[in-house]
Amino acid sequence: MSELINSIATGVWTPVLFLLIFGGLFFFLYSRLIHYRYLHHCIDVLRGKYHDPNDPGQISPYEALSTALASTVGMGNIAGVAAAIALGGPGALFWMWVTAFVGMSTNFFTSTLSVMYRGKDSAGIIQGGPMYVIREALGKKWMPLAVVFCVCCMVGCLPIFQANQLTQAIIDIGVDSPEAKALAFSLLGYEINTLKFSIGLVLTVVSGIVILGGIQRIGSWAGKMVPLMIIIYFGCVITILFIHIEKVPGLLWMIVTEAFQGNQSMAPPALGGVVGGLIVAGVRRASFSNEAGIGTAPMALGASQSKEPIREGLVSMMSPAIDTLVVCTLTAMAILVTDVWRSASGVTVTAMAFESSLGPSGKYLLLLCAFFFAITSLFSYSYYGSKALSFLIGVKYSKYYDYFYLSTIIIGAVSSMADVINVIDIAYAIMAVPTMLSGLVLAPRVMKEAKSYFSRLRENKLER
Repeated sequence: MSELINSIATGVWTPVLFLLIFGGLFFFLYSRLIHYRYLHHCIDVLRGKYHDPNDPGQISPYEALSTALASTVGMGNIAGVAAAIALGGPGALFWMWVTAFVGMSTNFFTSTLSVMYRGKDSAGIIQGGPMYVIREALGKKWMPLAVVFCVCCMVGCLPIFQANQLTQAIIDIGVDSPEAKALAFSLLGYEINTLKFSIGLVLTVVSGIVILGGIQRIGSWAGKMVPLMIIIYFGCVITILFIHIEKVPGLLWMIVTEAFQGNQSMAPPALGGVVGGLIVAGVRRASFSNEAGIGTAPMALGASQSKEPIREGLVSMMSPAIDTLVVCTLTAMAILVTDVWRSASGVTVTAMAFESSLGPSGKYLLLLCAFFFAITSLFSYSYYGSKALSFLIGVKYSKYYDYFYLSTIIIGAVSSMADVINVIDIAYAIMAVPTMLSGLVLAPRVMKEAKSYFSRLRENKLER
């Protein structure tokens, strides 16, 4: 069964890879880089310079970005990067960079559309996301794509990967007793690890306290936790790189050369060869991590209090930049400079990198970072799935998704990592199709809006 799931995931991702990369390149070139010139303006928006709490929406632009980052900056940055390098070698990181760079343009277009074409849910509350863009801008004949997006969103946003890897991190790093690790009990004919089940249960309770409070509580928690977790992680990894500073230039060159040679790639051949398999591995992991083109960021930014869609498009650009170009790169470099990437996979290899450079305290610092990364992701993903269910059958039923979501935390905690990643990958790949197609079709409208907005900005005619 695991081999079948893996084959399906690879088969689905091959065409989607072209859609994400070439679609992102289209956005990049079609925009004429107009949005990259206003990154300073994006910082002003995040600082609240243009924020009006009376504007349509539910949370501030900063809280919206924090919610998006809370899901993207998660265990994918710790375990997913390690898995990409273990499979594709150092060259996988290069293709993660490419995916993130073009993904910034993708997020600009798709998140701008998410605010331009917000719609009301069954409770009359303004919402945004690819499904609303399709309904409001493209009409009934495109609605099957909106339905497909929502169904896959409810699967792709389940917390099974985050719960799985945080549980594994807690056991690998925080539990020394082999007897405690081996304890198990039988349930419905399956043997379940007692420790993993207990950790999953605690995570379910903690997540439930925040998740059942809705997007305002999720945004508030994310706004407080995301900066803290990035600062702690950044400090740890910079220390590791400083300790091994002499290796850094050579590794950067190896990352680039290996991207086109694939000599150290263990990925199965794709797109005609070994390098193709390496590209698939890098793009899959980057897309899983930063979610550019998948459609989750537009849902978060669609809740932002704003009357200017371009502002939220600019804010959304920061998500792939922070997630992949900064956090994923730091993780990958820490793994490569310590030369532990051939020893294991997932969160275990990242723990080895931290411990080898920072001593016994290193693995506990990683555990602290992993807890923050995973728990914030557990909070925000529930919002996306419940929003998708609300679109399909109404807001009053969305609470049932939250209950289902919370129950799957335990399932993720006790499941196989390989199967968990592949199931999420399949759902993410399918989510990208409606998101990218609607973005490509409506791109001229985004550019028209962008030219108008930036013209008013230059002439100081924007409201503050």
